[in-house]
Amino acid sequence: MTSPTGTGATGTRTTGTGTREDPWILRTPPGTSEYQMYRDDSADPPALVCVVGKTTLSYRLRCVEDLHAMLVSHGDWIALGSADERKPAAEGTVEAWARTESNPVGGFYGLKKGLRGRFGMYVPPLMEALGLAELEHAPRNNRMRAR
Repeated sequence: MTSPTGTGATGTRTTGTGTREDPWILRTPPGTSEYQMYRDDSADPPALVCVVGKTTLSYRLRCVEDLHAMLVSHGDWIALGSADERKPAAEGTVEAWARTESNPVGGFYGLKKGLRGRFGMYVPPLMEALGLAELEHAPRNNRMRAR
């Protein structure tokens, strides 16, 4: 996973090397909120840690490669469909894929029970910053596709 640095589609600069000491600074797809992400290779399993205000979420680090493979296979735009863990994810969305038993990990990519949702909100901007995906930046109903 390379370190993204540059100007994304939202016009904001993505910085950081993706470590705890120098996290990636990202914006949600609509561009309304800033958050940080970093890799934690020492976690079991290795994790992608997402810090949003005082809330810390974590996802399996392999989600980046797995999501990219799914997007390549899908071959077209797919809705993000972000939702909290306790709410159902809209069928056919990135969020639904990140929870389904048919994905490569057999369920949630999120690691913290109660905070396993919002995959479709926080992981896609990192994918865009890494050059692995294109992402829409409308106020609502955003989509992504593989690069």
